[in-house]
Amino acid sequence: MELWFSEGLQNWYQKNKRDLPWRKEKDPYKIWISEIILQQTQVAQGLAYYLRFIKKYPRVQNLAKAEEDEVMKMWQGLGYYSRARNLHASAKIISNEYKGQFPTDYAKIKQLKGVGDYTAAAIASFAYNTPKAVVDGNVYRLLSRLFGIKTPIDSGAAKKEFTELAELLLDKKRAAIYNQAIMEFGSQYCKPVQPNCEACIFNDKCVAFKENLVEQLPIKEKKTKVKERYFNFMVLLDKRKNLLIEKRKAKDIWHGLYQFPLLESKKLLSQKQVLASLVSNDLLHSGDALISVSKTYKHLLTHQTIYAQFFIFKLKGQHPKNTEIIKLEKLTTVAFPRLIEIFLNEHSLEEIN
Repeated sequence: MELWFSEGLQNWYQKNKRDLPWRKEKDPYKIWISEIILQQTQVAQGLAYYLRFIKKYPRVQNLAKAEEDEVMKMWQGLGYYSRARNLHASAKIISNEYKGQFPTDYAKIKQLKGVGDYTAAAIASFAYNTPKAVVDGNVYRLLSRLFGIKTPIDSGAAKKEFTELAELLLDKKRAAIYNQAIMEFGSQYCKPVQPNCEACIFNDKCVAFKENLVEQLPIKEKKTKVKERYFNFMVLLDKRKNLLIEKRKAKDIWHGLYQFPLLESKKLLSQKQVLASLVSNDLLHSGDALISVSKTYKHLLTHQTIYAQFFIFKLKGQHPKNTEIIKLEKLTTVAFPRLIEIFLNEHSLEEIN
């Protein structure tokens, strides 16, 4: 173990750590909730979700007994919704197979859905002080710069190399504090862009700082390809103020969330094309009227860019009885993707007469 690094890091953490509720916890359930929320979410956004989640589901049994649609609604706006589905599924496993007791063993924690090496190490070390090093994006970046490691972090060799180094540096007697410290330093100090290297406690030993490589490290060898998709949503309001909705079931973005009927196309459709499609699918009839067409929304996801528009119709009649409908005033109870939530916040469907 490099004592200069371990001791310096922990001393820095004790003076500079943020006051976050999960850092005062030894309850592995609450630590697990916080770690899953923070997997793809900044602390500033995730904090409010964490507090709501813990208030709604204070124990794992509460989460296990909840309906999936309710859990998805609680998660609405956080994105990466597979995290919520995995949380719910794992809560049932803990409740049923472990009799409500969160597993204490790193290997068993890792078997939970949505839990990988990093998350298992974080939970095990924070809750039980298990001597297992965390290795996430913050750790990759910090170690790459500090030790001048040029192995691409998205290569097959990187995981083994960085994990071995992280384990070597780990203060095994104080794993909980050490792991929180290295993550905090990476996220708050050794930032991806414009880190404050001049004031860094490690700048006299940092290879990247001394060799002017801070902006080049860590190295990634692959560029993420972004796919463009075009969504045409149909907002069909009938005379009884019911709206037609559907649940996304395919293994795709927003799985398990609700949406308005969707026509996906190679480019955004014209009014004429939309009308023709609705008529051919028996969703539009004589007397039904197109009220308005929204602006084009551009919605950015990690690997996709969604271009979407919403066609708002007032129907003369009612929706067929075998379709899934919801009262206009109940829309806020349904888990929609953030894109649709933004649309609903910008449009007053209640004003359509």
